[in-house]
Amino acid sequence: MCSNAIANDENEEKGRKINKPLDANSLICAGPQYKTVKNLLLWNVSFIDIVMISSPMGILGLPFLTRNRDFSAKVYATEAAARIGQLMMEDLVSMHKEFRQFYGPAESDVPQWMKWDELELLPLELRQIIYGTDGTEFGGWMPLYSAADVKTCMLKVESLKYAEEACYNGTLIIKAISSGLEIGSCNWSITGPKGSIAYISSSVFSSTTAMGFDYKGLQGSDVILYSDLSSCNAPDKFDDDNNFSGAAGNNFSNLSDDDITSAMLLSVDEYLEEMEKLDFICSCSVDSIKAGGSVLIPIGRLGIILQLLERFALDLASENMKVPIFVISSVAEELMAYTDIIPEWLCRQLQDRLYSGQPLFSHVDMLKDGRLHLFPAIHSLKLLGSIVGQLVDADVEGVDTSLALLPFKPMAMKVLQCSFLSGMPQHIGPLENSFPFGYYSKNQTLHIPYTKEYSEFDIAVDLACRLQYTTLKQNDMDIARLKGELVVEQGRYRLLVGNEQASSQTKPVLHFGRLDLKVLQMALQKMGLNTAVEEVRSADGTQTASLVHISEPSKSIIEVTEAQTLITTADENVASLISQAVCSILDCI
Repeated sequence: MCSNAIANDENEEKGRKINKPLDANSLICAGPQYKTVKNLLLWNVSFIDIVMISSPMGILGLPFLTRNRDFSAKVYATEAAARIGQLMMEDLVSMHKEFRQFYGPAESDVPQWMKWDELELLPLELRQIIYGTDGTEFGGWMPLYSAADVKTCMLKVESLKYAEEACYNGTLIIKAISSGLEIGSCNWSITGPKGSIAYISSSVFSSTTAMGFDYKGLQGSDVILYSDLSSCNAPDKFDDDNNFSGAAGNNFSNLSDDDITSAMLLSVDEYLEEMEKLDFICSCSVDSIKAGGSVLIPIGRLGIILQLLERFALDLASENMKVPIFVISSVAEELMAYTDIIPEWLCRQLQDRLYSGQPLFSHVDMLKDGRLHLFPAIHSLKLLGSIVGQLVDADVEGVDTSLALLPFKPMAMKVLQCSFLSGMPQHIGPLENSFPFGYYSKNQTLHIPYTKEYSEFDIAVDLACRLQYTTLKQNDMDIARLKGELVVEQGRYRLLVGNEQASSQTKPVLHFGRLDLKVLQMALQKMGLNTAVEEVRSADGTQTASLVHISEPSKSIIEVTEAQTLITTADENVASLISQAVCSILDCI
């Protein structure tokens, strides 16, 4: 009885802990773990041949792959994405170092809070974050990579200039072109001997900072793959689990300039909406400053930071307000300096500034006259002080603001949240009338069809000059006999001259073609041979061969199939006559 009572008390206490309201005391006080893609630990990374990074944010997860000893894939990224991504990773490692100093070094890769008995005591909201809604995402939590991991990772990245072609293994030509979303963000053109594939990541047609969406670089592709279409207005294309990942279209070369122009016109409203959001953030910030408060803006994308700095400079100048702006990051100075040396990834308006001798961005002048200040950390001596007022959460998608701010409550802050464009899914619908579409889900193997039945190849000039053409009898075509070395080079098949020395002996004549039995019978009868034809069929009635029986001057058989012609006779003279008849029908070189 006593033991049962103790057990019941423990269960009641456990139930109270699980069902209690979520507050700051419910949170996990420990060094952070980082959530990777689902089932990353189950991947056999040795099977990965190529990794293509489409944005600076996309590179943040790369060290989780490259630190695996079995990883040997080739990694491609644009120069801008590689450099900005590297700075962001270094900043993340620096912030994590501060957590380690506060919470102390972890005793192992598996923290105490990740043990089953501890997890069961967490509130439902936290358990859903840890396990995922379907309970399968627990294995995605990993410790962060180190500064050494970042350096090793970047050594494996081949950075590309705008529209620069890279050749992978002599087979694929890979080229990065602007997606319009962010500085350095790109879509990919992949060309091989069998055809070409265009991969479209998160994209926008026009941007105030980055070069616009380059659709001409994707025209002529045989297959185009879209991703990040989760907000597509097509519910019938989702599976039961809403596990929709993207779409694949065939014959993108059929897409006309009018189709693209129509889709780009649809993006005007989105562009204006994004500008309105920036104006809204600046307006709310100015109002807060006028009331004697301060503004805290956590931002993910570099482009949004640059746009806000531009607008803050204009709005504060129009209000005749001299207000210091602080950018706090361990890589803030390097990041701001780098934005002035990447004109090839910037929009036309910013490039025009460069050619006219003006700074690319207003933050250059703001740093000079003291309106903008860069600090490596929040605890920098010049920055220390109380900051209260308004929090604007800009472009942090998927973040539960109330949960993120829970440790700081109660607080004297007004919280606003803005989400900016990250894709163009709503434009895909009108394009479905232009070419066939197929839809795929996560973890699904997608078989990509090719429209080219045959592969094109190049012939070396010195080899082509040696060719002696013969016109076929049955077709209006010239054909030549040659010998060379077939290689795959720069994404194309190439036929080169072989290394063997030229032989002085005459090559034997090669006969080829389809044998017409009626014509063969006529040729044999002209030579004085009596013939009869028999069809040989399989058990299901399908014809497998034809037999031509010769009775005079000696018994012989000619067996004709799709693959070969077999002559059986004991008379050499008859064999010679049959061979002459067969050769007179076929083409030869």
